Amino acid sequence: MPSLPRLSGRKVAQVFTRFGWQVARQRGSHIIMVKDEHIATLSVPAHPEVAKGTLRGLIRAAGLTVSEFIAAC
Repeated sequence: MPSLPRLSGRKVAQVFTRFGWQVARQRGSHIIMVKDEHIATLSVPAHPEVAKGTLRGLIRAAGLTVSEFIAAC
């Protein structure tokens, strides 16, 4: 399994926008993202570095693989 890069919350949100996710709103330190075909929303922490476990969970919730996410970085 490929290793996840260390990314900021803003960079993670930028990568998800490449897959069709849109920023719905931001409240405090979390960026809420939505996509028309998905029921779920993504809550991306706008921190200087997103924890690897959190990032892996966001990737899974978005219906992506780690390899697809890394290729879009």
